[in-house]
Amino acid sequence: MTGRDALREQLCGAITAPGNPSSDYDLNTDVELPPNRKLRAAAVLLPISLEPHGVRLYLTKRSSRLKHHPGQVAFPGGKLDEGDSGLEATALREAQEEIGLPPATVEILGTLPSHETVTGFDVTPVVGLLHDAFEPVPEPGEVQEVFTVPLELVTNPSRFSIERRRWRGTWRSFYTVPHGPYYIWGATARMLRSLADRMPK
Repeated sequence: MTGRDALREQLCGAITAPGNPSSDYDLNTDVELPPNRKLRAAAVLLPISLEPHGVRLYLTKRSSRLKHHPGQVAFPGGKLDEGDSGLEATALREAQEEIGLPPATVEILGTLPSHETVTGFDVTPVVGLLHDAFEPVPEPGEVQEVFTVPLELVTNPSRFSIERRRWRGTWRSFYTVPHGPYYIWGATARMLRSLADRMPK
């Protein structure tokens, strides 16, 4: 079995492992959510690449000029558009727009359970294995930087910590998994923690 085959098997094992959807409220159990709330469908791509120096996951640092979540670390992704054939298509389209990733380069392995955000989105994480290396092209209006992290870092539950800060007048707890100068937290860290909990040991 090649290294790529072993990586595919490992990721597919995580995708098919049992588990529940996650949310920004997982660590804030005192929050009562209305049962009839309406969430907007969205998807993000987890682009994973087997490279000479190890297995890497591509992430973005959002532009500091954006109105929502400026400067935060995020997966490429966005809301489901009418023209999208499904959430996997949404993730691929957004990745091409935001980081210049050609859809043909991505082998979709599957999806993880969805994640509810405090901003009212139901986000589906789409796991993609890259066929070839590519040169990222950040979309200037949205993406300040494209970078990679070792997959083993963000799929090891022991590397995550829980922090808290005040948000809209109340204390909110959240996962973090920092890497060098990059502070990965919030919904991105929570989705990565969901993947980490499912990875075969």
